[in-house]
Amino acid sequence: MPGLGGRMNTLFKTKITKLLDRAEDPAETLEYGYQKQIELLQNVKKGIADVVTSKKRIQMQSQKLEQQLVKLDTQARQALSQGREDLARTALERKTFAQTELQSLDQQVSELERQQEQLTANEQKLRHKIEAFRTKKEVIKAQYSAAEAQVRIGEAASGVGEEMADLGLALQRAEEKTENMRARASAVEELEAAGTFDDLTQLGGGGDDIDRELAQLSGGAQVDDELARMKAELGPGGDESPPALEEGTPGRST
Repeated sequence: MPGLGGRMNTLFKTKITKLLDRAEDPAETLEYGYQKQIELLQNVKKGIADVVTSKKRIQMQSQKLEQQLVKLDTQARQALSQGREDLARTALERKTFAQTELQSLDQQVSELERQQEQLTANEQKLRHKIEAFRTKKEVIKAQYSAAEAQVRIGEAASGVGEEMADLGLALQRAEEKTENMRARASAVEELEAAGTFDDLTQLGGGGDDIDRELAQLSGGAQVDDELARMKAELGPGGDESPPALEEGTPGRST
């Protein structure tokens, strides 16, 4: 399902963007950008130094070739004056080759000088750009710090914000627990005043000898009442003796 996959990808990117936006510190981001520009400036300076070094090396080679040209010219003249035209020709051929090489080195020096000028101009532009960025960076950092402090103060004063919300919930829970404890204390006090706790301690066979005697009398009176009720139900024949139990009936004494 391409449609579902596309929506999931968009949703994932949106969530990641929100998380990054919340975690991003503008001050750290600006400092990182500033350090990257400083590194770029250092690389440009290194490039200028490399170009100048190469130019100096070629210029030294050019100086050697110029000295060699003078020497070859002198050797050609000497050979020709001594009737050695062949040696003079060889010296002049070498002189011509050295002149060609010298022209090539001069062109390389010119190209390096052009690159040096361009890099130097770029270095100056980049330096001014970095200086302007540094000034703007400090201003933005100061503004962000002031705005952040203002937000924190406003949240603390109005009771909003995550930390203040957590404190509000903690306060609400503490109040609820306090009310529950006060209600329990009031209930215990009411039960104690009603003597409920004394009754509970006497359950399960407690009490002194008088309490036990009164309980026995009450139990005996209950038995007498039950016996009278049964006699009334049986009627006049209730006083007749019960039939004798047959021999061998369980319960008869021997």
